[in-house]
Amino acid sequence: MLRRKNILMLMAAILSSLLLMKEAIAQEQVWEAADGVYKYGPGHGFNSMFVVTNEGVVVFDSANTQHSKGMLNAIREITDQPIRYVIQSHNHWDHAGGGQVFRDQGASILAHVEAYEWMKANPHPDLALADEVWAGKQKNIVLGGKTIELHYVGMSHGLGMTVSVLPQEKVAYIADIVTPNRVMFTVVPDFNINEWKKVLANVEQMDFDTAIFSHSHAKEPLGTMKDVTLEREYIEDLQAAIMAEFKKGTPFEAVPGKIKLDKYKDWAGYDEWLSMNVYRVMLDMWMGPYPWRPEQAYE
Repeated sequence: MLRRKNILMLMAAILSSLLLMKEAIAQEQVWEAADGVYKYGPGHGFNSMFVVTNEGVVVFDSANTQHSKGMLNAIREITDQPIRYVIQSHNHWDHAGGGQVFRDQGASILAHVEAYEWMKANPHPDLALADEVWAGKQKNIVLGGKTIELHYVGMSHGLGMTVSVLPQEKVAYIADIVTPNRVMFTVVPDFNINEWKKVLANVEQMDFDTAIFSHSHAKEPLGTMKDVTLEREYIEDLQAAIMAEFKKGTPFEAVPGKIKLDKYKDWAGYDEWLSMNVYRVMLDMWMGPYPWRPEQAYE
């Protein structure tokens, strides 16, 4: 009898530990940026945002099915409010996948028309097309007393790039165009370098104090406007270094090996990707900007 009692006590202790571990893991994946505004980052290199109101929840960048299922579980640890909207920041599959998880909960998926047209032309098994498509430079969503501004920022990265800002809470969700404490990603795919720089300067004029970035190598879970400024300065410093080599007459193929930017030597990817960054930016400066499209196409 005593042995059975001890076994039951042990099982209860194990169950209690597992529940506490689950709660601790959930807490480690979620950070509150402001009242009702949360970052979800499960440690796979991708971060989303979700906003909880008394009329429902808004999700930003569903990423993929696995990520979305984890985020839904994290949301349910906080609230049982229905999921109302999923906001996709731009067209790329690695950001806009997984939306069906939330559609199954009754959510509407939103995307800028520029992103939607690309998604429709380039289907993916994990991509759910937007239910609501918007156009122009700004769309506001008001839910449960919270206002969310969707700012279409134009050519920069991908298509339909949208920066989302909660003006009252002064929190922004920014995908891909800023990655704190990391150089540009490998060969800088699908970025128009000069337009990207202009967009960052425009984002610096927006009114927010806290930023949640889809990717980040910073020690702090939440970012600030300073991260936007540093991203722009990295582009400018890289362009200036390349131009200096051009003026010296350095052979084109030798330029990547000549450039060192000590200011950023502690950033992730510096040793592995700096030369790739140089090649990509150098080609943009040499050949002309790409990708490119007429501004009036979707504005």
